[in-house]
Amino acid sequence: MDTREGKQAHDLIEFVGLRAHATAAGLVQLSIELVRAGVLTEDAVARIKDAIRIDLGLRRPSSLPKEEFERTTRLRLDRLFAGDEMVSAVRPALAESS
Repeated sequence: MDTREGKQAHDLIEFVGLRAHATAAGLVQLSIELVRAGVLTEDAVARIKDAIRIDLGLRRPSSLPKEEFERTTRLRLDRLFAGDEMVSAVRPALAESS
């Protein structure tokens, strides 16, 4: 997804109101289920995390260096999709499905 497409998707998602913990929890759980079913590969999960990181970067505070923001965001997403961090009440275990 290029920057323009990412911005358009970001705006549409925000317009619809999908910026909630419940949506994030659902995405993580859906990813877990699709990996377990053999439908989603680790490469696909990496692309999902990249899309999230890019979208979050559109709202990066200017006081945070871009490289640091991206590094921190990558680490947090890796932990989230590995089940090491929680989204709402859902604690995924993506790593267990491998």
